[in-house]
Amino acid sequence: MRLPPDPSTARVPGPWAHRDVSANGIRLHVAELGEGPLVLLLHGFPEFWWTWRHQLVSIAEAGYRAVAVDLRGYGDSDKPPRGYDGFTLAGDVAGLVKALGEPRAHLVGHAWGGMLAWTVAAMHSRLVYSVTAVSAPHPLALRRAIRRHPRRQGRASAHLFRFQLPLYPERWLTKDRGAAVAGMLDAWGGPKWRVSPEFDEVARRNREAVLVPGVAHSSMEYHRWAVRSQLRSDGRRFAEAVDRRLDVPVLQLHGALDPVMLEQTAADSALWTGARSAYRVLPEVGHFPHQEAPGTTSRHITDFLAKV
Repeated sequence: MRLPPDPSTARVPGPWAHRDVSANGIRLHVAELGEGPLVLLLHGFPEFWWTWRHQLVSIAEAGYRAVAVDLRGYGDSDKPPRGYDGFTLAGDVAGLVKALGEPRAHLVGHAWGGMLAWTVAAMHSRLVYSVTAVSAPHPLALRRAIRRHPRRQGRASAHLFRFQLPLYPERWLTKDRGAAVAGMLDAWGGPKWRVSPEFDEVARRNREAVLVPGVAHSSMEYHRWAVRSQLRSDGRRFAEAVDRRLDVPVLQLHGALDPVMLEQTAADSALWTGARSAYRVLPEVGHFPHQEAPGTTSRHITDFLAKV
């Protein structure tokens, strides 16, 4: 019987430096490269900090301090039994900015990380220079789209509801050494990426990452709070807290072939952006633009940052 991987396997070597940072009462693992204004990179599901390996380099080369974090419950960060609600997760990011010794940060997030970036900008606006949301509609845009278009966005986000079951999703994620993770990457990514030279390594590393003890359960807790809270007072308070037009510049990057977060859902997020915002669609790209088209994605990000 094979033992599960050690959390330290998330510390993939590269030109970056790994370290631990205490923020909001937990320990967060980060990979850091470069000097300059802080750019904080927030990953999505089913991934970990390494999803930003291309952007860490390109953003650092553009003159920024690029920091990719393993979010609460992922990689080599702490995996406490609770705290996977929008308020606490936003507090993690706000605490991380302060713990890194910076007054503010540019937030770049993919999927769940992108929706977290929207949230932090609404709840902790004084700590945010800008938001770049990759494959990530505003949280309320996603809620509305699922409710109003159940056969479109509701069907595309069906996994959200399957993950509400107790225990089964965790077993499904870890069965056959994380085969379901490779299946999601294959189903959600664009056709060109699926046959690219790096895809097998991406699948292998993310399969290994979900097998780290506690990760499968923690990742499901994000999904469970997002759905279940809508029927509770904390969900209503969350909606009120993020239902505001952001004062900071926002860049949205979206894959034209994204089967999970539909393009119209992302575009509807304009209700929460101001005048200094932009929306870009990447052709022939699925749910992972930063990995499927890393050069194009990085150029969009660095060009945007230079104008902020």
